[in-house]
Parts: sequence; structure tokens; C-alpha cells
Amino acid sequence: MTELTDPSGPAAPAEPVAFPQDRTCPYHPPTGYDPLRDGRPLARVTLYDGREVWLVTAYATARTLLADPRLSTERRRPGFPVPTARFEAGRDRKVALLGLDDPEHHQQRRMLIPSFTLKSAAALRPRIQRTVDDLLDRMTAQGPPAELVSAFALPVPSMVICGLLGVPYSDHEFFEEQSRRLLRGPTGADTVDARDRLEEYLGGLIDAKGGEAEPGEGILDELVHQRLRTGELDRADTVSLAIILLVAGHETTANMISLGTYTLLQHPDRLAELRADPALLPVVVEELMRLLSIADGLQRVALEDIEIAGTTIRAGDGVLFSTSVINRDTARYADPDALDFHRPDRHHVGFGFGIHQCLGQNLARAELEIALGSLFTRLPGLRLAAPAHEIAFKPGDTIQGMLELPVSW
Repeated sequence: MTELTDPSGPAAPAEPVAFPQDRTCPYHPPTGYDPLRDGRPLARVTLYDGREVWLVTAYATARTLLADPRLSTERRRPGFPVPTARFEAGRDRKVALLGLDDPEHHQQRRMLIPSFTLKSAAALRPRIQRTVDDLLDRMTAQGPPAELVSAFALPVPSMVICGLLGVPYSDHEFFEEQSRRLLRGPTGADTVDARDRLEEYLGGLIDAKGGEAEPGEGILDELVHQRLRTGELDRADTVSLAIILLVAGHETTANMISLGTYTLLQHPDRLAELRADPALLPVVVEELMRLLSIADGLQRVALEDIEIAGTTIRAGDGVLFSTSVINRDTARYADPDALDFHRPDRHHVGFGFGIHQCLGQNLARAELEIALGSLFTRLPGLRLAAPAHEIAFKPGDTIQGMLELPVSW
């Protein structure tokens, strides 16, 4: 086992903490992570199979390492940290963008950047607003109570990403179910089968677009006609890009809408503050991104020895980043467990950092601002329709969020 080389500072836990763990409150890190919040920038944690890897817990150290090219995100490399048996089952599959290092990562990312700029997200705001309004019209017409995940939080980003990519929303039940199985299916076989089904579906869609004389509207049409036909992308990489854009494009934002709504309802003073001043919405979204940290456990493997914060990370060591702990680093944030819209420092790693920082963050911010702002404006009496402690949320080995969210108004 690699040792901490600096004996000073808080004592490390007697035994490595298990990672990942389930949250006991959907918007707070697991209580089992408390020993990791002792001020030490890195700790040793144990994965499901007993392997020990590094966990980064300090904000400054995380930013440095996430920008370090000596850490690889290629999951097929030896030593890559595997947090679950489900992940291990699909580790041999090449993953676009998130699972690639430069220069291949950069080549793929630059193809997509024009579709995800701040200007592009701003141009989509009217479409997002119409989508949100239509869903709220439907939900209110049916009358309370409602299940907010299925009625609103999931369809908002699902409809938006389908329109942006050029994927028929009429197929949403299929790809939403496969996305669910891919990210939190009960077995590795579910993960593999879901990936196979998504590849078959999106591959067929890409082939159909390739047979058209002129491109239709959507990112996939552009990729097929401008990149695939010219040989800049091959079919397998085009399909892989389609999967990551479709799955990440609706799963993450859906979880932020549902968990963000739950969190605001559990903080009535902060919600009243937002209602009194809707101009706070952009700040509210940033603070929710920091506090909720729904994508916990970013994964890397060291390609070379790295000396950092008095610690030696050896070549081949697995490295994880706990965003839920990093975003509550007391060296960075005062009273980090509080929901505070007036923090002097609103920077966080909720969207990651470095070359793999979330490509769709501008779109996600727009969706969250419009969805949460419209929801609480249209439904001033919005409240939970079940006791908070009875409402189911997701386990710790996947993207965090609510499994369901019964509400009334």
C-alpha cells in the first residue's frame, strides 16, 4: 500500500473508508464519509472488491490533479479504479469524451463545442421555456398530487436533448429505461445489455441519417454528414458519442431538477428568498450544484508517479475524486453544509474541472434556471406530498437524485 509521506496533519482513519456509500440524506454526503472530512487532502478508500485506491477530498488538490495530464480517464488501462461490479462488466467498452485522454479527447470535444457554448445555450432558452411551460400545463391540468420526476424533472432535459441531437422523443421510454439500466442496473449483465441496446438503436439512427441526401437538424446529423462521411469519425466512435450525449444529456439534469426541488422545499427560508428575488436564480443553481454534488467519485489512474500535498501517488494507482466532500472543503467554504446563496466564492467542481469539465454545463445551467424558476413561480404552494424521510432517493453507486418526488400544491 502506498503511504502518506507527510506524517504531519490530522491522523488518517485507522481503516480505509468504504467507497462509494449511500447517503442518509439525499443532499448531504454519506455520514460514513465523515472521517474523510478531517482536512487531509487525500485518503485511502476501499472499493467493493477490497482494492484500496486514493480518494481526493480537498478542493485545491482536486483542481490541481483534475488538470494533471499524468492522470488518465481511459477506463481500459490497468489500475483504473472500478467502484462497482456493474462498472467492471462494461469496462472493456470504449467511452467517448469522458473515457478518452488527449489528443483523441480534444479531437472529439472540438467537434461538439459550437453546440454547447454559452451563446448556443442562450439561443435554446425559448425552446426550453416552451417545453417547461407545456409540461407544467399538463401537470396542473391533471391536478395535484403529482410525481415530479416522471411528470417534469425527467421529461424536461429528455425533450431538450432529443431536439438538440435529432433523436425522436417518441422513443424516450426505450432510451430512458436503457439509460437507467446502464447507470444503475442490478447486475453487470444489465449494464452490458443496456449498452448493446443503445448501440443498436443509435447505430440504426445514425445509419438512417447517413442515407439522407441532406442533413436534418441536430448534432447527430452534423456528425454524420460532416465527420463520419469524411472519415474524421468512424461509425463506432459516432455511436459512442451519441450514447454519452444522450445519456448524460438527460440523466444529470433530471436528477438536479428533482433533488434541487426537494432541497429547496426542505429549506423554506432559502426558498422564500428565491421567490422574493427571482434574479437570484443563477446563484441558486451554482449553490445547488455545489451542495448536491450529484456526480460523486470521478475516476482516474496515474500514468506516472505524482508528488502532491506531501503524498506520492504511484504510477498505476487508482484515484477517485469525491465531489461531495471536495465541494464542502472547510478550507474553501465557510459553513459548507449550509445552503447559502450569498457565498463570496461560488466556484465548485460540480461540473468537474480540467479538460473533462462537463461539456454541457451551459445547457444544464439554462435548463435548471428555467425549470426551477418556472416551477416555483407557477406553483407557489408547491410542497411535498409525503413525509420527507419516506421519499426514495438513489443509492450511492450512481448519479445522485430522487427516485420519485410526490408533490402537491
